[in-house]
Amino acid sequence: MIIMLNGSFGVGKTTTALALAQRLPGAHLFDPEDVGHFARHLTAGLRDAAEETDDFQDIRMWPPLTVCAAQQLYQSYGRSLIVPMTLVRPAVLEPIRQGLSAIAPTYHFCLVASLGVIQQRLQARGAGPGSWPWRKAAQYVPQLQSPAYATHLDTERHSVAEVVGQILARLPN
Repeated sequence: MIIMLNGSFGVGKTTTALALAQRLPGAHLFDPEDVGHFARHLTAGLRDAAEETDDFQDIRMWPPLTVCAAQQLYQSYGRSLIVPMTLVRPAVLEPIRQGLSAIAPTYHFCLVASLGVIQQRLQARGAGPGSWPWRKAAQYVPQLQSPAYATHLDTERHSVAEVVGQILARLPN
């Protein structure tokens, strides 16, 4: 199975993914951000103006490359994948969600919290006002409240252990 953990920067995706991996024996943490850094390096000098932004998700090969990497991990090692990532734009979210669903049963959760709490968390990590994650969080938090972004799990009112419990309760036994 593949478990997608979507949500804004600072909402707790990585923390939740690490805790979830401890509760799912054999599960593997796959971070598409690594694929994004690779895609940025690989396409240096090749990207067109639309791809030349501060977000690797604008590189057109990133979504299919992310799906391909997940497919190879899943097929080569036969382990469940936990995939934390911030996906807001439908043009990026849907191909990845559909691609992952073609590999294995995929469960998509969107972690949510108020912008104020997320900004406190970001600041505690050293990403203060004006930083890239701070700006993106302000843009993404309202968008990610939409039901289109999967099952919402509140990381503001629930502990990491409780959120992991909520995820596990929604997975097949």
